[in-house]
Amino acid sequence: MTTIKIITDSSCDLPRMIIEEHGINVVPLSVHFGEECMSPQMELCDFYARMKVESVLPKTSSPSPLHFFANYETADVGQDILVISLSSALSSTYHHALMGKELLLEAGYKGQIEVIDSRTASLGLGVLVYKAAKMAEAHVPFAEIVEKIKCSIATSGTYFFLDTLENVIKGGRLDRVRGAVASVLNIKLLMKASEEGSVEVIEKIRGTQQALKRMISKVGESVHDFEKDVIAVAHSNCEERAREVLGQLLEKYPFRTVLFSNMGTVIGTYAGEGGVLIAY
Repeated sequence: MTTIKIITDSSCDLPRMIIEEHGINVVPLSVHFGEECMSPQMELCDFYARMKVESVLPKTSSPSPLHFFANYETADVGQDILVISLSSALSSTYHHALMGKELLLEAGYKGQIEVIDSRTASLGLGVLVYKAAKMAEAHVPFAEIVEKIKCSIATSGTYFFLDTLENVIKGGRLDRVRGAVASVLNIKLLMKASEEGSVEVIEKIRGTQQALKRMISKVGESVHDFEKDVIAVAHSNCEERAREVLGQLLEKYPFRTVLFSNMGTVIGTYAGEGGVLIAY
């Protein structure tokens, strides 16, 4: 047992094997089609198939402060707690985690607890959580882990490509007429997590392959110490495409540590099927 309990939320998209191997506690966001709450065990291919035929996007909701509080209380005696959450610019999850912290302190908790806003999502968040868990296992002091994760947030990046604009149109993030024109012209959006943790379009590129190549090149422009950094690729139900992207990344840049996963239902709701994300 480590002396630090690492907690995150289900938008992190870390593979189940990594979560279990490192004892990471994951607090789930919920996803609803109308009044129906989706089971966490729902097959992702079924989720994307259903999303295609629904006229409106499913709704996502953050864990409550009480839900976080209950997870904090599972910490063993002598464990400090480090929480790394989905960007506060995208969700109320971070603020609910903070409120849960206040409840814990009011209940008499004497250990250290820190709640950090990742300012990113999906495996962008997952990379930070993974790094924190590895440091905790190496017995790095709590304050040093907190400082290193905060520094990593400032130097990390998350880029993603959307194959379909239907979800951003349904979600009101893109005008339907403009979206229809972009779709006809085969315009793909290259996006990233901004410094504030919101999502911004950085380029509009014609054609899937050109957009993916450009996203790969953005990594080379930003990362300089490949062997020490972690590269992560997540996809929304398009594993073959994502593995091709990962292969091209590793041919160009010698990352030593690689994370790879399918996006869960939370991020998949907004990305739509066929999306690819790269984080480092």
